[in-house]
Amino acid sequence: MPKLRVICAFLAVAAAPLPAPGQQPPPNCKGAEHRQFDFWVGDWVVLSGKDTAGGNNVTLEESGCIVHEHWIGSKGGTGQSFNFFDRADGKWHQLWVDNNGMVLRLSGDYADGKLSYSGETLRRNGTRVLHRLSFTKNPDGTVRQLWETSVDAGNTWGVVFDGVYYRKG
Repeated sequence: MPKLRVICAFLAVAAAPLPAPGQQPPPNCKGAEHRQFDFWVGDWVVLSGKDTAGGNNVTLEESGCIVHEHWIGSKGGTGQSFNFFDRADGKWHQLWVDNNGMVLRLSGDYADGKLSYSGETLRRNGTRVLHRLSFTKNPDGTVRQLWETSVDAGNTWGVVFDGVYYRKG
């Protein structure tokens, strides 16, 4: 009986219809644009200056469609982000949520080994905060993350985090 199930499963896959001539195959995440942020995938120790800021495990999920971040800060904070290329608008998007309930929704572009995101949040008092994050692939295999914010519509920016990711091991 188990052999029959295997044979039936094989026949079902083998008999699946192929796209008709001139018809596009179903979309997937194997294109070069989906691989632009793969340089961040890995198990990392993150330093800010000479201090350990935390550890980050970044994985590829959902057949390579999501770059999934698992952050553990040295002071106990945690968070996760989902990063993906959206072929509908041609942009990268990040959704970040941490253990304090902070949510960031960012979008951006990749160019010359750097992924740059931007977005905004509202404080409880109604103040609009602009965010810009960049991830830069360094020649030595490390990755620099720079996170800046502005509360004056982008006239001035302050650094929230400037860190370098070093592969563990």
